[in-house]
Amino acid sequence: MGKKILVVDDSAVLRASVKFTLMSAGFEVVEAHDGKHGLEVLKQMVTAGDRPVIILTDINMPVMDGISFIKYVKQTSCKFVPILVLTTESQEVKKNEGKDAGASGWLVKPFKDDQLTAVVKKFVRD
Repeated sequence: MGKKILVVDDSAVLRASVKFTLMSAGFEVVEAHDGKHGLEVLKQMVTAGDRPVIILTDINMPVMDGISFIKYVKQTSCKFVPILVLTTESQEVKKNEGKDAGASGWLVKPFKDDQLTAVVKKFVRD
């Protein structure tokens, strides 16, 4: 193990599905239920000397949305950690907003497990 992925999404069902898929591919998954919680979890990980290899985040979440979350992460010591957006949003305007905030990639829900694994592996080097 050792390759930790932070998954930030307000849907417990989606987090469970993503966790199952990524754990099957050999990753360890840490979960957060919104952007604010994601920042807290990320801070705890970094404090423990355990930064994620990639972060997956939704866009539409309560408390703090994904775009704001990405902007905050890009101001931390994790600014070079790739961030993949998992969302139902497919409009170019939203994609550009994500890219401008610092997102590395964009995957529209629903997606196939092998599609998710392939995209994550593309960003995570051995």
